[in-house]
Amino acid sequence: MPVNHDATFVDHLAPNMAVQFLDRVARSADSEAFRFPRGTDWESVTWKQAGDRVASLAAGLLSLGIEPEQRVGIVSGTRYEWILADLAVVCAAGATTTVYPSTNREDTAYILSDSESRVVFVEDDEQLAKLTEHRAELPHLAKVVTFDGNADGDWVITLDALAELGDSYLAEHPDVIEQTAKSIAPDALATLIYTSGTTGRPKGVRLRHKSWVYEGAAIEVQDILHEDDLQFLWLPMAHSFGKVLLSAQLACGFATAIDGRVDKIVENLGIVKPTFMGAAPRIFEKAHGRIVTMQQAEGGLKEKLFNQAFKVGLEVDKLVREGKPVPLTLKIQHALFDRLVFSKVRDRFGGRVRFFISGAAALNQEIAEWFHAAGIVILEGYGLTECSAGGFVNHPDDYRFGTVGPALPGSEVKLGEGDEILIRGPHVMDGYHNMPEETAKTLTEDGWLRTGDKGSLDADGFLTITGRIKDLFKTSGGKYIAPSAIEAKFKAVCPYASQFMVFGNEKNYVVALITLDADAMDGWASENGMAGSSYAEIVQSEKVRAMVGGYVDELNARLNRWETIKKWELLDHDLSIESGELTPSMKVKRNVVEDNHKAQIAELYA
Repeated sequence: MPVNHDATFVDHLAPNMAVQFLDRVARSADSEAFRFPRGTDWESVTWKQAGDRVASLAAGLLSLGIEPEQRVGIVSGTRYEWILADLAVVCAAGATTTVYPSTNREDTAYILSDSESRVVFVEDDEQLAKLTEHRAELPHLAKVVTFDGNADGDWVITLDALAELGDSYLAEHPDVIEQTAKSIAPDALATLIYTSGTTGRPKGVRLRHKSWVYEGAAIEVQDILHEDDLQFLWLPMAHSFGKVLLSAQLACGFATAIDGRVDKIVENLGIVKPTFMGAAPRIFEKAHGRIVTMQQAEGGLKEKLFNQAFKVGLEVDKLVREGKPVPLTLKIQHALFDRLVFSKVRDRFGGRVRFFISGAAALNQEIAEWFHAAGIVILEGYGLTECSAGGFVNHPDDYRFGTVGPALPGSEVKLGEGDEILIRGPHVMDGYHNMPEETAKTLTEDGWLRTGDKGSLDADGFLTITGRIKDLFKTSGGKYIAPSAIEAKFKAVCPYASQFMVFGNEKNYVVALITLDADAMDGWASENGMAGSSYAEIVQSEKVRAMVGGYVDELNARLNRWETIKKWELLDHDLSIESGELTPSMKVKRNVVEDNHKAQIAELYA
């Protein structure tokens, strides 16, 4: 049975995020709040130190004339200063507009113009250039605050200069932060997050203070995270998944180590030794692939030991989950493999992880089970930016692989027409900014959010996502295909896979475009006489095509006849955010990929 929680906590939420933050600073003043890299070391700050800095920056914004719900943009990667800026906007009663640092100049200008942002925080001169180039399109933008870039003392000032303005303002108005915080209504706009979307202009999702406060409180009431936990945070803070983890931190009081550099994740896990981390499935897929291919490269006894360890681990895991006894011989083997193999896998992630949280896209069940066999729990969750990122999550004491868990306490779920998942609760958005027609399409009159995802609910309320409705397609033979399910299966089968994209709408068979992970293929090339070759040269080699073909055959053996991949092609590049084929949260823009590779897909049907 699922863990049940009293939903009456919703009636006793903090009125807004500003009060929630100030209460946390008061309760945990001397405890660690954040740590972050400074050169080769990590610097740590307490809640009181963070609170003092936020107060200075918030007062600085007030001195610049920021009024309630006026937008303040942040164009930066994930770092401590991003958190400070966001909390300062919250405490000044403004509303944060988030922009990914990878967003192109035109879309950056569009977002800041559409939101009518009055002040914008930028990470450095590269991000500042996007604003300077389009300054004529930003008539509302009065001031830019740079974290690391050059200031002109007029339009562009430094973070320290903003804090100095704030300190002067606080000297004249000592209670202004507390009074401003108390004045913010629960329904006031807190955040404007522009979804990257797969077509057209980004849509600004309007999220209220009560939505974020609810998200954090819903995690706290489930007793999932505590003050003695340590989070490692690398997720893009411009994405709602990163923001919801900040809400959880304010509610639960744990410390967070922050570094948004994706290439440093594994290294940082070994240094920080966190107890939990949120991530997109691609991170777990890469880690799984890297570990498996390293063992294959070792070969011999080590590879045999590794494979036998996971065979035993998965067998023991299955028996335990089914409530069946584990034979003594199997227990002894498992204990030995835990010491020789599984402990080393756990050590790669710092050795202290209680669980990971996976979101933003579907996690393959086999990969979740593989990690679990090594003693690492990945709790899958589900939500949209339109419901403040968190809608469902598995619990550390009650989780089911292949599901995204039950709905958060205090919210509702039902299945609509075509089994579309509908969500209602305090976390659902106010609507799309300046888009009443889009809002009406997405929100029903009685407050249900149409997610666009298809799902099923079991008797205990655990939700299984069965596909994105608009991505489902029908073959000419009349069979419906859910591409995401097939794609996730291939990534579990092939440790070298990066992306696997299935097509076949109104066709008589299914085809796929495949990309391989560049890091994994570098390792493969070194072992197969192609060291120093380019990615394109490697994937075009007959040996790689034969290897991938073997994995496609293995996948096909697991599929229904009408789902099997009859033809496939390896692309000469991996998908990337820069190419526009991935969103910043690492989701594939299927229509962009299909459009970019029309010729290759057509050739597969020639």
